[in-house]
Amino acid sequence: MAKKLAVVAIGGNSLIKDNSKVSVEDQYQAAKETAYHIVDMIEAGWDVAIGHGNGPQVGFILRRSEIAAKVEGMHEVPLDVCGADSQGAIGYALQQNLQNELRRRGIEKTVATVVTQVRVDANDKAFQNPTKPIGGFMDEAEAKRRQQEMGWNVVEDAGRGWRRVVASPIPQEVVELPAVKTLLDAGVVVITVGGGGIPVIRNEQGDLQGVAAVIDKDYASSLLARQINADLMIISTAVEKVALNFGKPDQKWIDRMTLAEAKQYLAEGTHFAKGSMAPKIQAIIWFLEAGGKQALITNPENIGRALKGETGTWIVP
Repeated sequence: MAKKLAVVAIGGNSLIKDNSKVSVEDQYQAAKETAYHIVDMIEAGWDVAIGHGNGPQVGFILRRSEIAAKVEGMHEVPLDVCGADSQGAIGYALQQNLQNELRRRGIEKTVATVVTQVRVDANDKAFQNPTKPIGGFMDEAEAKRRQQEMGWNVVEDAGRGWRRVVASPIPQEVVELPAVKTLLDAGVVVITVGGGGIPVIRNEQGDLQGVAAVIDKDYASSLLARQINADLMIISTAVEKVALNFGKPDQKWIDRMTLAEAKQYLAEGTHFAKGSMAPKIQAIIWFLEAGGKQALITNPENIGRALKGETGTWIVP
């Protein structure tokens, strides 16, 4: 049987179900549910690379770091390192749950997490206009001090205090791609580009160095899917299907759309929320434009049914 290769991008909701369930144990249990549905795919003959979000988790690591600095004078953790920390911890929760579920079903497969750097362009215009809020709230005095001493970009956030904002540049290259490909070729289930990858640039000497930025995890998963020639890209999110005019009286659920329709709906700008569904649709458009065969958006518990054609939103060339 020919190998079928899928990239599954799982959202933050696959790890944090709601704001009352955020402990490490809660996240582990959520990862367990998601792992179960991914193993259904593996059992059906798919090879899988998994990308995941890390927004809330990086937020927690930053908050701990800020509190430890305030209370105990500990060093603060730079944003790129917070990303690396979260890749390790989330990768651990996912790989252990996947390993346990594969063993329960008698499937001989190894799972590995690759701490993944993703190169962005140092001249990406996002760096001139940082918009992604991260970390905790500060008063104006602290915000201005950090702006001066640490070069932070800070904004006043809707009367709730000041926050740091960072750029969200477009991913250009998955640095560990050769390693990821080697593992996939060997039949390993690979967890990679966690949180969109650790953002790095190449400096004047050609060396990689980390930057304070946040890469959209759907964009990074799309780049990965294109570079490994995946047959299928799945974006697993909080909804079973995509809707036009989401949340409005004329909301309409979509079972299937073509690349041309997806581009038209996205261009109209009224259907998909900027911070949630719009980047998912854009990520899929890039995948299909580069020769991807098909893409699917659904929630974790419906992946199995959706692959049988029973639900979810399919986007095809």
